[in-house]
Amino acid sequence: MKLELTKTCYKFFSMMANPTRIAVLENLRRSPMSVKQLAEALQQEQSMVSHNLSPLVRCRFINVERKGKKRIYSLNSETIEALFSIVENHSRKYCPTMGHCIGRRGR
Repeated sequence: MKLELTKTCYKFFSMMANPTRIAVLENLRRSPMSVKQLAEALQQEQSMVSHNLSPLVRCRFINVERKGKKRIYSLNSETIEALFSIVENHSRKYCPTMGHCIGRRGR
């Protein structure tokens, strides 16, 4: 077993194990947004959204660009779109009841 891959996978999936971060990524799939726009879309405090944006930027799940005084966040489509596509395909095939996965016997 490659220990380096284990550590990388752990960090990657730990980053994705946060509902706010996943919601941020889902919203950024639609279009780039500012912190204020994301906070409104998520119906969360702007400070909470900002707190969750930092690690997403640091790990390059999202990109940030300055436009005047605003920071505009956008999805790292190369990585995250592929990941969402894998999850959507898996969900359609194995989790058709929205979160309840099918067991071996079709349950």
